[in-house]
Amino acid sequence: MIFLDQNAIIPESKLTKYLLIKLPKDDKSEFLAKAGYTLDNWQQLAQDLKQQILILPAIATEKTEFGQKYEISGDLKGVNSVILKVTTVWMKTLKETRFITLVPQSKKTINKTRSNYVNSN
Repeated sequence: MIFLDQNAIIPESKLTKYLLIKLPKDDKSEFLAKAGYTLDNWQQLAQDLKQQILILPAIATEKTEFGQKYEISGDLKGVNSVILKVTTVWMKTLKETRFITLVPQSKKTINKTRSNYVNSN
């Protein structure tokens, strides 16, 4: 099992300028709002990602010129106690581990994660 660095970087802009902003395509703000996450409490989302998701085992997915990508899937309990099933993507380089994105978990992401795990072993 692989566990990523608990001091991973979660850029503020990933949360405040992407995940928690209503977007015309691939919007995730409404999904996160179900658990009470908004621009007003973006720091709580960052903390919850570290405390609830980053502690789970990671699965290596693809190696790029920038580093190794990993996925971590799990339950994210929001500020209002609603539980969201999420898949997060992280990048590990020689210098750091960094949060890339979060997607709502679906059969597609679950099957993709499982097939990547099977293919990487």
